[in-house]
Amino acid sequence: MSDTLRTGIIGSGVWGTHIAEQFHENPDATVVALTDISAPNRKQAGETLEVEPEHQYDDYEAMIDAEELDAVQISSPHELHYDQIVAALQRELHVFCEKPLTTDLERARDLTRRVEAGDLVLMAGYQRHVNAAYGEIRNAVASGDIEPKLVTAELTQNWIQIASGTWRADPELSGGGQLYDSGSHVLDAIIWMIDEIPTAVTAELEFEDAERIDVQAALTVRFDGGTVASVAISGDSPDVSERIAVRGDGGRGIVRGTGWSHREVSIVDAEGAERTAVAEDLSSYKKVDAFVQAVRNGETPPATARNAMYATALTEAAYEAARTGERVPIDVAEAPDV
Repeated sequence: MSDTLRTGIIGSGVWGTHIAEQFHENPDATVVALTDISAPNRKQAGETLEVEPEHQYDDYEAMIDAEELDAVQISSPHELHYDQIVAALQRELHVFCEKPLTTDLERARDLTRRVEAGDLVLMAGYQRHVNAAYGEIRNAVASGDIEPKLVTAELTQNWIQIASGTWRADPELSGGGQLYDSGSHVLDAIIWMIDEIPTAVTAELEFEDAERIDVQAALTVRFDGGTVASVAISGDSPDVSERIAVRGDGGRGIVRGTGWSHREVSIVDAEGAERTAVAEDLSSYKKVDAFVQAVRNGETPPATARNAMYATALTEAAYEAARTGERVPIDVAEAPDV
């Protein structure tokens, strides 16, 4: 690897360019090429990232074959992620990919197997893994200060107004609605904080169309450690808010915030005394920094393929539960243990 992480960008729309700017500004990384099917996107991103036209492509495989790269950043529509990740891994490239890694459980299992059998870094863009507020609850669970029994969680957003008319509202490209988009962050955060694997789910979903683009979701999830979670995700609300509470023996931890930046956590012991209070902004810069350092140091990234697989497994089971009206078991056993 060169002195800086030579990175190619796959998907240079608004969000892809926003993340790519963080690679561009990172002292240990450099953006050397980009690809997008949209010529205007390529031109705008090229100007922002200082990538000359000869290093701009309309085909990602042409880019990763032609350029000297160490890594790729993937910020394309969800349904394209799997093929793009596999192509990068086959060329021995590290991968930073926005969530979800894939919208199919067997493909999620396959990515997990591939990465855990090798030494390449594949990181999912779940920034709550690098935020101190969520980390405090995970630490409290890991230390035994909280032995989780019940989780309640809520996320609200005016998602459908933003997504309407874009690829996010096209199930052929997005794989789903709000549950696979912003909602995926909450499902992943719960699984990661309590460090338990989801085993079954019941769900009520309101769909915008095609029984795939959901705008309201209410899930009840059971985990292998005995914890039960009640999760509400709204994609048709006037404000952005998030609240996750983990309760059990030893006390409770509650992380909350409005908008997409500020988050704060309060951890209270069994007697009701506040033990910890932490506030920190959500930052996509921190997840990019974490990926770059994981590659440079040969470390496991904060949000792994296995983490992403659990979120995909839960999401896919929730869609099935909503369509069938049945409680759906969640099986991730085909992926290898670590």
